[in-house]
Amino acid sequence: MQVIERVMPDYRDYLTEEEISAIEHEVSILETRASASIDALKIVQSHRGWISDESLFAIAKLLKVSTADLEEVATFYNLIYRQPVGKHVIHICDSIACHLNGYSQVLSAIKNHLSIEYGQTTPDGYFTLLSNPCLGGCDKAPVMKIGHQHYENLTADKAISILKDLANQKEVLQ
Repeated sequence: MQVIERVMPDYRDYLTEEEISAIEHEVSILETRASASIDALKIVQSHRGWISDESLFAIAKLLKVSTADLEEVATFYNLIYRQPVGKHVIHICDSIACHLNGYSQVLSAIKNHLSIEYGQTTPDGYFTLLSNPCLGGCDKAPVMKIGHQHYENLTADKAISILKDLANQKEVLQ
C-alpha cells in the first residue's frame, strides 16, 4: 500500500509579503518561532477574516511548527476563527456576572433581531453571533464585543441600537 503525503506549497506562494513581514517581526521579538503562533494566526486572520486550512498549513510552515501544534493553538484561542465569519463578529459574554445582570434578555433580543442562533451568520454575511466565556467586564455586565469595541452595561434596547448603527454604516458604504 502506498501512502500519499499531502504536500503544502511554499508558504510564500500563499501568504502575502505583508503577512510574512508582520509575522517575522513578531518572531524577531520573541524567544522562539513557535512563540509567535497566536500573533501569526491573528495577523493572517486580520487580512483574510478567518484561518482556512491552507492558511494554517502556510503559517505552520513559516513558523517551522507542526500543523497539529498550530491547530491546537487555533482551536484553543476563541478569537481565532476556523470557519468563515461575518464582517462583524458579535461576542456576547455568557459569564455568571452577565447571566445575573440581563444576559438572557440581551441575547434573546440579538437573536430575534438578526434571526440567527449562536454560531450562525446573517444571510448577508454581515454579522456572526458567538458566545464568549468572559470578556473581562464583570463589573459592567452584561457585555459584548464587536471587533475591538467592548459594549458594557447592555440592555436589549441598547444592544439592538448598536447593531442598527453598524447596519446603517453598511448601507452608507454601499
